[in-house]
Amino acid sequence: MTASVMHAVQHLPLMSTSNKNNATAMINFGYSIHKDNQINMDAVSMEWLEKVKKREPSVMMCMACGSCAATCSAAQFTSFSLRHLMLKVCRGQMQGLEKEAEKCMLCGKCQLVCPRGVNTRNVIIAIRSVLEEPVNE
Repeated sequence: MTASVMHAVQHLPLMSTSNKNNATAMINFGYSIHKDNQINMDAVSMEWLEKVKKREPSVMMCMACGSCAATCSAAQFTSFSLRHLMLKVCRGQMQGLEKEAEKCMLCGKCQLVCPRGVNTRNVIIAIRSVLEEPVNE
């Protein structure tokens, strides 16, 4: 080590482990994971995505770039986001999606800007029809 590096290392502030809050903050870098934001990927069901894919195969071309969300007319007036809707379908998180899917106005602006050519209108219609199916228990 050079003398300047040794000098810098010697003058680094020491963290006292006696202050538990500081120690915890350093371990977590000031962030914490919220359970409601965690996704258990082992529990993810591809069943819903497969059902949507049967109705509209272009859904598999989606790369979740967000172009659709950026141009969405419905998003200007509501909390609708096709990107978020698609991510939830891919993760099998279908709770509350019926109301969310109904917010789409089917104007087609998202389809015009999609770099992958996803037929977003048909995707929304497919999601709506899958959500209307009776649940097999």
